[in-house]
Amino acid sequence: MVEVSFYHLQVQPLEQALPKLLVKVFERGMKALIRVKEDEMADYLNNLLWTYQPDSFLPHGLDSEKSPEAQPILISTSVDQNLNDANVLVLLQDTDAADLENYDRCLYMFDGNDQSSLGKARARWKLFKDQGCTVTYWQQSEKGWQQKA
Repeated sequence: MVEVSFYHLQVQPLEQALPKLLVKVFERGMKALIRVKEDEMADYLNNLLWTYQPDSFLPHGLDSEKSPEAQPILISTSVDQNLNDANVLVLLQDTDAADLENYDRCLYMFDGNDQSSLGKARARWKLFKDQGCTVTYWQQSEKGWQQKA
């Protein structure tokens, strides 16, 4: 069954935390699919991954561009397509994961300073547990990510 890791953002915003996690995924030779709800967020992340650090590069693209299957990191609004054959699914904006069983790992990131996001994360935790997924909870601190559950 899929391992789902919840990442509770409290210290660094998504713009800082997401690229760091994606670097680890890429360095381990895995492919990632970032799933978002809105095209605006997809475009925002596409720009972010080009500019987040001036001296590094994370190969990525949008699912609307040519050859999405060739991208090690793909940003998508589709809730049921794994166009780049990723083994890591990154869920942002409480996006659905109808095809969760097609991945080895899932990273669910949410803003711990937003009550709505917290409520949605709690509901997703219960849903994933009920589906039989292995679920872990990582909380962000000044010292980095700490596993809490």
